[in-house]
Amino acid sequence: MGKLVDFGFAWRILPDLLAAGMTTIGITLAGFSIALAGGLLLALLRRSPLAFVSWPVAAIVEFVRSTPLLIQLYFLFYVMPEFGLMLSAPAAGIAGIGLHYSCYIAEVYRAGLEAVPRGQWEACQALSLPRSVAYRRVILPQAIRPMLPALGNYLVAMFKDTPVLSAITVVELMLQAKNIGSHSFRYLEPITMAGLFFLCVSLLAAALVRKLERATALPATQTRKTA
Repeated sequence: MGKLVDFGFAWRILPDLLAAGMTTIGITLAGFSIALAGGLLLALLRRSPLAFVSWPVAAIVEFVRSTPLLIQLYFLFYVMPEFGLMLSAPAAGIAGIGLHYSCYIAEVYRAGLEAVPRGQWEACQALSLPRSVAYRRVILPQAIRPMLPALGNYLVAMFKDTPVLSAITVVELMLQAKNIGSHSFRYLEPITMAGLFFLCVSLLAAALVRKLERATALPATQTRKTA
C-alpha cells in the first residue's frame, strides 16, 4: 500500500492548481463586477414609479433567483447559439454567474435604498435636485455602507460557486483538480489543495470586507464598536 499523502506529487501539481486558481479568482472578480453594476440597475428600475417598468423587472429578478445557476449556464452556452449568440465557455461562465448574482445583489441594493430615511428624499426634492443627482450624491453614499457585509457575503458565495462553471467546460480550479486526479489516479492531493485554496481565499476576502466596512463606518459607529 502506497503512502497516504505524496508531498512530492503535491509540489509538482501546485503550479497547475495555482494557475487554475488565478483563473477562478479572475472569473469571480469579472462576474462580481457585472453583478454590482447589473444589480444596481435592476434595483433602480424596480423602484421606478412606472408600473410597466418595475413589474417586469421584478418578475425577471424573481425568475432568475428561482431557477438554478446551472440551468442558466446551460442555456447561455448550449441554447443561445441556436439564436445566434455564440459565447466562449469563459465568457458564458462570467456572464451567467454575473447575471445570476446581479438579481440577488439587486435585492441588497433595494433594501439599502429603502433604509435611507425618507427625509433625505424630501430634502433633495426641496433643493430641486434631479433624481439622478439625488441618487449619486445623497442617497447611494448613505445606502452603501450598511450593504457592505451582504455584498461581501455574495462575493465569497460567488467565488465558491465557480466550480459549477466546469459543467460548461470552464477549466477553473476544481475541474483542474479533477483532471489531475483522473490522469494520475490520485485525488487526495489535488482535491485537498483545491479545498484549502478556496478556504484561504474566502477567509482573506471576508477579512478585506470587514476592513473595508470599518474604514467606511461613520465616526459615531466606530466609537460604539470600540467602546
